[in-house]
Amino acid sequence: MQLKKYTDYGLRVLMYLAAKEDTKRATIDELSGIFNVPRNHLNKVVHQLGKEGLIETRRGKNGGFLLAIEPADIRLDKVIRRLEGDEYWVDCHKPECAIFPVCELKNVINQGKETFYDFLSNYTLASLVSNDAQIREFWGTPIPVTIDKD
Repeated sequence: MQLKKYTDYGLRVLMYLAAKEDTKRATIDELSGIFNVPRNHLNKVVHQLGKEGLIETRRGKNGGFLLAIEPADIRLDKVIRRLEGDEYWVDCHKPECAIFPVCELKNVINQGKETFYDFLSNYTLASLVSNDAQIREFWGTPIPVTIDKD
């Protein structure tokens, strides 16, 4: 099984927004540069993340994107189901399979799919960015400096 690039980009956007410490909105240009992904691909992904209520989007001069939900409340199984779609992994009808009525492949694959999603339900976006300082360092985003007041 392999996730679509669309889903990969969606997860990257969510991780980036979760790892940010500042409240400044991320922009398509910023995300495109960091991920080295074309803007038009990210526009589609960000649009769906906004429709799903996972991120807050704002157009205009001070526009951009922020997480709309706390990272600990964003479960990976739900995000991936939404971005991947929840179609069957085996299409027995295009072309029509001669053994469709008696074939167990679709049932076995479906059970595997549900096991996959059950496993992912144990993890949240927060699980992916628990090392947020290291993530920001690799993405080249600023790490806030704290000054000890002795």
